Amino acid sequence: MSWDRSNDALGTINRGDRAESGLCTLCRADCKGKCETWLASMLGRKLLYPRDFGDITAGSANTEHVGVSYNSVRIQGYNYGSGGLSDSLSNDADNCVFPNASVETAFGGKSTTKVRVPIMTGALGSTFIAAKYWNCFSIGAALVGFPLVVGENVVGIDKRSTIHGGKIMEAPELDRRIQTYLRYYEGYGAIIVQINVEDTRNGVAEYVMEKYGDQVILELKWGQGAKDIGGEIQVNDLDYALFLKERGYIVDPDPTKPEVQESFEHHGIKSFARHSRLGYTDLTSPDQVEEAFMESVAHLRKLGFSRVTLKTGSYGMEALAMAIKYSSKAELELLTIDGSGGGTGMSPWNMMEAWGVPSLLLHAKCHEYGKVLADKGENVVDMAFAGGLAREDHIFKAMALGAPFVKLVCMGRSLMIPGFLGTNIEGVFKPDERQALHANWDKLPNAVAQVGRYPEEIFAGYYDVQNKIGKKEMKKIPLGAIAVWTLADKLTAGLQQFMAGARKFKLSDISRDDICSANRETERETGIPFITDVLDDSAKKILGS
Repeated sequence: MSWDRSNDALGTINRGDRAESGLCTLCRADCKGKCETWLASMLGRKLLYPRDFGDITAGSANTEHVGVSYNSVRIQGYNYGSGGLSDSLSNDADNCVFPNASVETAFGGKSTTKVRVPIMTGALGSTFIAAKYWNCFSIGAALVGFPLVVGENVVGIDKRSTIHGGKIMEAPELDRRIQTYLRYYEGYGAIIVQINVEDTRNGVAEYVMEKYGDQVILELKWGQGAKDIGGEIQVNDLDYALFLKERGYIVDPDPTKPEVQESFEHHGIKSFARHSRLGYTDLTSPDQVEEAFMESVAHLRKLGFSRVTLKTGSYGMEALAMAIKYSSKAELELLTIDGSGGGTGMSPWNMMEAWGVPSLLLHAKCHEYGKVLADKGENVVDMAFAGGLAREDHIFKAMALGAPFVKLVCMGRSLMIPGFLGTNIEGVFKPDERQALHANWDKLPNAVAQVGRYPEEIFAGYYDVQNKIGKKEMKKIPLGAIAVWTLADKLTAGLQQFMAGARKFKLSDISRDDICSANRETERETGIPFITDVLDDSAKKILGS
């Protein structure tokens, strides 16, 4: 399948090749626009509608559905009824309006985490782009009230951290990331810290519990959708590469080899890739994996973590079944399932293109396997779906496909874009701080200048944020965080509109009946009925009455 780079109705265009998510396959921090997510980070809910109202009419171009993907799933609408309104509202036309659709959600069993909007970030770990724009991501997520994930290896790659005998003495970068979120946290959302093999060896869980206690959720990592090896970053400094090698990481090419150092000195080698290790390499059966996994969870519970989650990737059906079964048995708070089709900071490109189970197929199996457990009367872990999801229709489709098990949709690159954009705009207005901010522009590009000339005019959500925290505190809020708020407002309003059209005014009422397959292949692979078969029996009863 190929996707058009431009959308004339919305006035958006992708700088590079467009993926199904609507993002460019290569998303740049210095981008001057203007994909849908980028523009929505300024315009907010206005971007739900075609541009130039009063001078145009607009019609859909998305009526041909080829192949099996989220694009080949359509959302149902109904012409009567309502469900899920709060007890204080009656189901008359004055109350059954989309702003009354509640998008609050929660996950976890014994320890419930409330969320204002059913989204969460992907794991933002040791990639430098996550560190550069962290203030925007974390403050924005905390203000809106959705979970933010600190990814793997943050302590291990931090030159300022000190580790002795598997015990962390200092972890400045991890502290900064956690504390920035907690400063604006007000009971909705969560800060989640992910750990992998190296993090476990370094004692990250123990450090987090000792310093922050149960304010933080701990996440075990099995994998992700973008790659089937451990995480990686790229460094262009020989001393730093040697430091990472000494820290115990895999560094490629090996910076300790004399010939590699000589090649680097003469610019034949210009950078080094740091890789993490695979987990469970010494295990040979699902039973052994279960035992090791349960031991890991028990260790974290013993440390004091009441909330433990798991992130898994787009492995095959056996690994998916293990993730769902073992997470449910261990009573984890959340299982994030990341399908192929999502993004990353630095995965091998052809690995992203060629490995793993595409998101829709993987997510359809999640529901099937969850139902197997539920039908036996067993507990089923709350789930989050991830993998190339970026828009409000994606949120609705994913939650309907995985209902009733899915509580959140995990978005990676799309929730980073407002951080980039806001920072670049802020750098224009604060030229003396441009380098410290990691801003890339010295003037507003045309795509921004057409929206406004100053922040209060550029960001539709500016005064909403100011109203929430006050004028004095507003001076401390990075524009990237305001952009996160603005994008979240667009996603919220769009989701509410889909919910109202489906006559579902509460997220937990969304079901698989609210979506349909746009081709027979998708019906076969997902179990979601073909579009003209849905309620066909009811239609014929009406005709025959």
